[in-house]
Amino acid sequence: MYKIVEARFLGPQVKLFRIEAPAIARRQKPGQFVILRVYEAGERIPLTIAGSDPEAGTITIIVQGVGKTTRLLNQKEAGDHVLDVVGPLGKPSEIEKYGTAVVIGGGVGTAIAYPTAKALKEAGNHTIVIIGGRSKEYVILENEMREFADEVIVTTDDGSYGRKGLVTDPLKEMIEQGKPVDYVLAIGPIPMMAAVADVTRPHGIKTVVSLNPIMVDGTGMCGGCRVEVGGESKFACVDGPEFDAHQVNYRLLATRNAMYREFEQRALAELEKTAKDHECKLLAQADALKTEEARP
Repeated sequence: MYKIVEARFLGPQVKLFRIEAPAIARRQKPGQFVILRVYEAGERIPLTIAGSDPEAGTITIIVQGVGKTTRLLNQKEAGDHVLDVVGPLGKPSEIEKYGTAVVIGGGVGTAIAYPTAKALKEAGNHTIVIIGGRSKEYVILENEMREFADEVIVTTDDGSYGRKGLVTDPLKEMIEQGKPVDYVLAIGPIPMMAAVADVTRPHGIKTVVSLNPIMVDGTGMCGGCRVEVGGESKFACVDGPEFDAHQVNYRLLATRNAMYREFEQRALAELEKTAKDHECKLLAQADALKTEEARP
C-alpha cells in the first residue's frame, strides 16, 4: 500500500497526487513512469512521474480522469492509499545541451513534459515552453514552468487565455522567423504530436515525442504497448516511452489506442451508474429519516 500525502485538483478532472514511494523517488529520472493499480481487481495504468522528492520519499503524478480507473483514483484524497505503484519504468529522457530547446505540452501532457523541461534548462539549454489547453481552466503548471523556463507561451483553443490557436502556431512562427530551434519535445494528444512532427520534419529539427499506449505489465512481456517506429515494432514500456517524432506511425498508434475504447466506455458507464444508484440510495435513506423524525 502506498500512502497519498497530497491530493489537489489542478483543473477539471485533472488532479495532482504526491505519493509515498521512497525507492522510486530515489531512482526516478525525467521521462520515466510508474504503473499503478488502485484496487485488487483493477487494471494497471501507466502514469508519468511528474517529479520526485528523494528526501521526503515521495513521487508526484498528475492524473486526468477520463476512464474508470483514473476516475476512481481521482476520488482519492490525502491519507488514502493506492494498492500498487511499480517503477521507475522506461528509459529516461536524453538530456543534452542542444542549444534552444522547445518543450510543448498539450493538456495533461504538460505534466509529463515538466521534469524533462526542467532538466533541459539545468543542462544549459535556452528553454522555451509552449503550453496548450482547450480553455483557460485546462492550462496547468504554467507558474511552475515559469520558475525556470526562459519563455513560456500559452495557447488555448477558444482564446480564453493566452493566445488563441494551436501549440504548433508559435513553433511555426519561430521557425519562419529564423529563430534558433535545435530540439523539440512534444507531449500530448496523438494528433498534436503528429502535427508538431509535421512542422519540424522539413527543417530537420530533432524532435521527440513521449508515447502512452495501452500497457499491462510494463516489462515488454505482454506486447500491449507495441508501436511502430521507423517501420519497426517497438515496445513503449522498455524501448521508450520517448521516440523520434519523425519516425512514429501515428495512424497505427491511434488505431491501437482505440481498440479497447468500447470496453473503457462500458466500464465508465457502469461506474457512473453505480455512483448514481448509491446517491439515490443515500437520498432515499435521508428522506426516510426525515419522515421518521416528523412523526409525532
